[in-house]
Amino acid sequence: MSVLTAPKIDSHCHVLEPSRFPYGEHIAYHPAGQEMGSAKYFQEVMACYAVKHALLVGPNSGYGMDNRCLLDAIASAPEVFKGIAVVPHDCSFEQLQQFKSQGVMGVAFNPSLMGFDYYANIEPLLQRLQQLDMWAQFQVENDLLLDFLPMLSRVDVKMMVDHCGRPNLNAGVAQAGFQALLALGREGRAVVKISGFAKFSQAGYPFGDTRPFTEALVRTFGLRHCVWASDWPYLKAPYRLDYGPMLKVYETAFSASERHAMMWDAPQQLFEFETP
Repeated sequence: MSVLTAPKIDSHCHVLEPSRFPYGEHIAYHPAGQEMGSAKYFQEVMACYAVKHALLVGPNSGYGMDNRCLLDAIASAPEVFKGIAVVPHDCSFEQLQQFKSQGVMGVAFNPSLMGFDYYANIEPLLQRLQQLDMWAQFQVENDLLLDFLPMLSRVDVKMMVDHCGRPNLNAGVAQAGFQALLALGREGRAVVKISGFAKFSQAGYPFGDTRPFTEALVRTFGLRHCVWASDWPYLKAPYRLDYGPMLKVYETAFSASERHAMMWDAPQQLFEFETP
């Protein structure tokens, strides 16, 4: 079955609708034009490509810790959407519990944007997430993951790593940060999103230079701990990206059975989406 028509779950995408949910005045970057998309429009995109469910991620761009757009999207179609929120580091157990009741599965941390120092004191928040059986989702790059390993060794929280860990391709698969990510995979401690190629590829579409890294991740993590994600609507993309051509990259890189595992089986089980 074609990658375009096989049933799928998108494990990382955003909704941005500033006409209804204005961007924060003090947020540095305000997405515009093709970077924006409402939940209603995204469902039209999903229908074109047989995407049945999606895990929406609160964007640091535009909204920061304002989760109103995310929560509205989930409430509008709870059978379709679940979410990952951005919250203050002192977010209480009760606040997290409320988020969970609204379809939020976890919290996003973005050291690739904010740096490690911004997150140096999140261990109590990770403990609360662990107690609530919620996900801690990290977007790191280069060797940033190494800074978080001590606290992650002390807190057995469910962990996801965005966009293949955004390795430095010049440093190869032997670089310390990528090897640390592979170690988490060998230990069964994390889920990795096979996504975001435009964020670290140097060759551009169709991202052939990322293949040694994606192959190492799938081989080490196993298909039950790898999930596909579109990253729609491609915030801060260095060049134009579209949903269909991005999907075709996976058709070239992975077999039909591998795609079904990453695009349906694993996210359906990990994020507890109900099968139609």
